[in-house]
Amino acid sequence: MKNKLNKFHQNFSTIFLFKNGKAIEYSNEDDLNQNPQKIQIENIQKVTVGFRNEAILTIEGNVFAKGKYINPNNPKEFINISSLIEDKNDRIIQDVVSGDSSIYLLTSNQNVYGIGSNEYGQLGFDSKTLKETQKPILMMKNVSKIFSGNSSYHVFLLNSNQELFGCGNNRWGQLGLTKIQNIPKGKIIDIQCGYGHSIMMIENENQNPKRKLYSCGYWEFTEIKSSLFENDDIILEISVGGNTHALILTSKSKLIGFEDNAFSQLGTGDINDPSIPIQIELPKLRFNEDISNYHISCGAFFFQS
Repeated sequence: MKNKLNKFHQNFSTIFLFKNGKAIEYSNEDDLNQNPQKIQIENIQKVTVGFRNEAILTIEGNVFAKGKYINPNNPKEFINISSLIEDKNDRIIQDVVSGDSSIYLLTSNQNVYGIGSNEYGQLGFDSKTLKETQKPILMMKNVSKIFSGNSSYHVFLLNSNQELFGCGNNRWGQLGLTKIQNIPKGKIIDIQCGYGHSIMMIENENQNPKRKLYSCGYWEFTEIKSSLFENDDIILEISVGGNTHALILTSKSKLIGFEDNAFSQLGTGDINDPSIPIQIELPKLRFNEDISNYHISCGAFFFQS
C-alpha cells in the first residue's frame, strides 16, 4: 500500500509565481526533500496547476504546459501548446485554466480550445469518439470567461451575453441545473469547480449582500447562507477543493471555510457540519495586515483504495 500511495501522489506539485515574472516549483515527483526547481520560462503572468497537468501563461500570450495527457512521451517537459493551434491568427492566449486532466485556452479572439483528456466529455466532444488529444481543439466561440478546477472533470463557458454553458462529468449534478441559463439573476463573477460540485458567485446590485454564492453538485442547487456574510462585506474570491471543501475571502479580511474538514483542510483541526460555513482564525505570523489583497487556493484530496 505504501508504494501504491507514493506513486499516486507523484502528480502533486506547487508553483510559486513572483512579481518579476519568474517562478519556482516544488514537486515531490522529482525531489522528496522538497527543494525548489526554477522554471526556465520568463515573463510569466499566470500559473495554473491541475491534478495531472500544469500550465503557464506568459505576458506575450504563449502557454507552456506539461503533464501525462499533454506530452505523454515526456510528461515532465513544458511545451508551447498555444503554438499548436492550427489557426495562426488565434494563437495569442488571454487566459488559461486547468482541469483535472485537461487544459482550456481562451484566445484574444474569444475562442476556447481544449487539450488533454476527454474521458467525461470535458472537451465538449463525445468521449467515445475523442478520448484525448495532445493538440488544442476548438470547443466554442464568443467566450468571455472559462471556469474549471484542479480536480474537476467539467468546465463552464460564459459568453459575452452572460449565457452559461457546461460540459463534462455531471454524475452529481455539478453542472448545475438542467438548463444552465436558469441560474439566479445577476452577473456571474466567478465559478469554481471541484471533483463533484461547483460554486457560483453571482452579483446583483439590487440585493444585500450584493454578491451571493450558490452551490450545486453533491447537494441540490442552493444558496450558501450564513450570518458571517454581512451586507456591507463583499465576497472577493472563492476557491473550491478537490472533494468537498472551499474557502471564501471577503473585503473585511474574513477567511471563511465550509464543507468537509475530515482531514483538517480548513485548518481548524475539527470536523464540522459541511453545510455550515465557519470563520477561520489565521495565526499571526510575520505580519498583522489586511489579507483582502491576497489570493486563496484549495488543493485536491482523493481516497485511494
